[in-house]
Amino acid sequence: MDKNTIIGFVLIAAVLIGFSLWNQPSKEELARQQQTEQLEKKAQAEAQQKKIENEARKTATLQAAMADTSALFHTALNGTEQKVTLRNGKLQLELTSKGAIVEKAVIKGFQDRNNRPDVTLFSGQNQRLSYTLASKDGFTNTADLYFTPSEQTDSTVTFTATAAAGKQLVLKYRLGKDYLLHATLSATGMDGILNPNTNTVDINWQERCAQQEKGFTFENRYATLTYHKTTGGTDYLSETSEKIDEPTEEKTDWVAFKNQFFSAVIIAKNDFQSGALLTSIPQEKGSGYLKHYQAKLKTFFDPTGRQPTELDFYYGPNDFRLLQQVERQSHFGKDLELQRLVYLGWPLFRIINRWFTLYVFDWLTGLNINMGIVLILITLLLKLITYPLVKKSYMSSAKMRVLKPKLDAATREFDKPEDQMKKQQAMMSEYAKYGVSPLSGCLPMLIQMPIWIAMFNFVPNAIQLRGQSFLWISDLSTYDPIIEWNTNLWLLGDHLSLTCILFCVANVLYSMMTMRQQRDQMVGQQAEQMKMMQWMMYFMPVMFFFMFNDYSSGLNFYYFISLFFSAAIMWMLRKTTNDEKLLAILEAHYQEAKDNPQKLKGLAARLQAMQKQQQEMQRQREQLGKK
Repeated sequence: MDKNTIIGFVLIAAVLIGFSLWNQPSKEELARQQQTEQLEKKAQAEAQQKKIENEARKTATLQAAMADTSALFHTALNGTEQKVTLRNGKLQLELTSKGAIVEKAVIKGFQDRNNRPDVTLFSGQNQRLSYTLASKDGFTNTADLYFTPSEQTDSTVTFTATAAAGKQLVLKYRLGKDYLLHATLSATGMDGILNPNTNTVDINWQERCAQQEKGFTFENRYATLTYHKTTGGTDYLSETSEKIDEPTEEKTDWVAFKNQFFSAVIIAKNDFQSGALLTSIPQEKGSGYLKHYQAKLKTFFDPTGRQPTELDFYYGPNDFRLLQQVERQSHFGKDLELQRLVYLGWPLFRIINRWFTLYVFDWLTGLNINMGIVLILITLLLKLITYPLVKKSYMSSAKMRVLKPKLDAATREFDKPEDQMKKQQAMMSEYAKYGVSPLSGCLPMLIQMPIWIAMFNFVPNAIQLRGQSFLWISDLSTYDPIIEWNTNLWLLGDHLSLTCILFCVANVLYSMMTMRQQRDQMVGQQAEQMKMMQWMMYFMPVMFFFMFNDYSSGLNFYYFISLFFSAAIMWMLRKTTNDEKLLAILEAHYQEAKDNPQKLKGLAARLQAMQKQQQEMQRQREQLGKK
């Protein structure tokens, strides 16, 4: 590291330290922050106290209703809890008559993170669902009622809560062949009890989203409360920050409590009204949970009982093709876009993944080969597709490399700082003479960047990688530790991932190759400036290590293989390129253009035209100076 590089790093550090000191809040700002925090704590305490008082009043009301034999739903308030099981080949649901809700969802065919068969999406109090109906005297909450099950089979059950003689609330469930549960809520003979002016039902849905994968931090990045707008498109709450009672601005078709590979979704036939309140609270590592979700929704309800409220529930994997099939099984005929639960990136990257990566992935997985081999084959295919661009980029760099002695000679007299413009003009002139475009060496390489970013979004969301082993990797969907410890270290976490180390080492070696190639074509001060750049290029893999140590081994393995093939292609092109023959071709082009300037095309012609224009402007300025 030379003197200039050291000075550069010192200046960067000084700027960062100075900027952080300058951004420190003043005493007045700190006082205002403390005052704001105190007010927030006071408001939270008051809200908690109000909640406790409301719960106490509710409990007192319920106890009074349970004691009063003439009270509405007296029998349902004093019932006995019963369990009902619905099942098919892919899903098992346990329902409870207390509130007539799904109490436990077990997804079959997927091992949990402890290698036990089947995944328990939620159980017990980890998910709660209640419906609140407006009556003439107040409100009725289904969570307080004991329903009586009837008409029970492996796929259907009817729950009934009796309000009075001939007056009932009925919840019917029907489990489909896959992961979809259809539900209807209706009132029978309750015209004189329910408020005839209220045609909506309030739905309060909560879940403590359980950790399903080994890597808590990585899985948490993909655990989001997601919802679909009736006008199209999805949105979601922040994965990292706490959001409480965030209102929706539009009507929604569905709301999903989503983790990385599995989701619970509630779908409304008649939409959920705008202004729904959504909550997502991140949980602590080690708690066994990712988020606490809550959705306060409102949808259609007919108090006369002539038309039921219809809902669909999806409890299953986040599999793009499967979600497309399940949507066709929905009872509502809507364009639900459930496959959006599989995040494929921003629009450009989503297009690449949706119309290329997915089809290639489906084709390769259909061959029943190891998923690690699938990643290698995808990498090879992408390298094959981009090879013409890579070769064009390399040949452009090779042309600049063989022309370097001529560029050195043409720019030798312009080494003074004030002569840099003339130096650039001389270089452009030489490039134009030999028909070389300096831009073509970098532009084609930029086309590969969207592919890298697209795969960054695709691989972590591919449930097909979950639980799949390859070589030393036991699970391609999570990190592959070579060493673990109990303490969570800052930036590093509690493990070292081998594929992340391989990726970062490969990145350093590949950077050395590319930097050497670029240095071979630099002229004069450009080579000195390149030294600073190379240290930055070596620093990036170090940053990548801290970023990707928690990421899935499948993604790190893909990047490692991609860099390996890129290095192999560059080495092959370097070995098969004859510099003497390439220089002879450029010389022949120069002679041809010299004898017939009309044959210059494209950028070479534009460069030459610009060069002549600059020379003419320089000549005019000199003439004006003499006058």
